[in-house]
Amino acid sequence: MKNIFGFRPGNIFLYKLAFTHKSATQETVKDLRINNERLEFLGDAILDAVAADYLFRTFPARDEGFLTEMRSKLVSRSQLNKLSQKMGIDQLILMDNSSTGVFRSFKGDAFEALIGAIYLDKGFNFTRKLILDRIFSRYFDMDELVNQEVNFKSRIIEWAQKEKKQVSFNVLEEIGNGFKKQYLVELNIGGVPMAKGQDYSIKGAEQNASEKAWPKLNGENL
Repeated sequence: MKNIFGFRPGNIFLYKLAFTHKSATQETVKDLRINNERLEFLGDAILDAVAADYLFRTFPARDEGFLTEMRSKLVSRSQLNKLSQKMGIDQLILMDNSSTGVFRSFKGDAFEALIGAIYLDKGFNFTRKLILDRIFSRYFDMDELVNQEVNFKSRIIEWAQKEKKQVSFNVLEEIGNGFKKQYLVELNIGGVPMAKGQDYSIKGAEQNASEKAWPKLNGENL
């Protein structure tokens, strides 16, 4: 942590937990699995909040659709996977080696879990400053990000907001068991089934469905 972020951890257990992938879960305390999933949930919320505040202040004249798109670019799963690798966080993850090809988002998941650990250890103001100074300012060029292609799920959500249509992603089926389980998700827009996607994570399945549905929106008036 000192090399990556410039500070020394207080509660070292939180950071060890942040790097423990669910495939490496071995112990249970009162039937609670010891891994980074809960910290990932927390870190995701912290990142979203800091990104939203940062973009709101950085682009005072831009509308909600633009801000939503930019936030997606900053904290998307693929972006967090890349950040984890650039910063060397991926080298610290404890997981079952046979699962690396199954869990394609494990690097980004650990990144979010780490943010959650920092928040619990150091507080919100410290974490916010760290995200702004050590991550956003060092690893992102905002001008370049504005022109970068956004992911398909964000495109569809933005389109639906403008057209005042309801978007929903429904899990139709869970295929397989254990670490190799996949999710089949259906995208509905305005009550119309548009496409299905399948992946090892629900987020990945949603992206797959969105990618299939996006070309239809240019040729169909829902």
